[in-house]
Amino acid sequence: MTQVNFEIEKYQEVYKTQILRVWEKAVLATHDFLQPQDFQEIKIFLEQFDFNSLEVYCLMQGQVVIGFIAVDGKKVEMLFIDSDYFGIGLGKSLLDFAITVLEADRVDVNEQNTDAVGFYKKMGFIVYERTDKDDQGRAYPLLRMKLSTSS
Repeated sequence: MTQVNFEIEKYQEVYKTQILRVWEKAVLATHDFLQPQDFQEIKIFLEQFDFNSLEVYCLMQGQVVIGFIAVDGKKVEMLFIDSDYFGIGLGKSLLDFAITVLEADRVDVNEQNTDAVGFYKKMGFIVYERTDKDDQGRAYPLLRMKLSTSS
């Protein structure tokens, strides 16, 4: 496993461009089920999104954002790692941080994103509900998951 030195820092507006780059690279690498039109709509939404409305923490390698996690209450809303850094435990590090520091214990995952579903199961999450559509009404079923220690 490749070793990467990183720090977890609270989001600052100056990181937004880098966060959007990480999101795009990660989604293009993992969300092959996403229709191009939907990808563009989500991208535009995120470009206009106020990341300060969530608890957002960035995985930093020096001054470069290589991943981020966004939590609302106890729910992980976003977790994305730069695709150049997949498979070396960075997602686990961010999720561990969110669980221990931010007390996150819930997440919604696209059912078609089988790698993410497997990741969250490995991290102790269990499916408690399935939806036929995502929260925007698109035909992407969601699996609502919670930590197995949560009620």
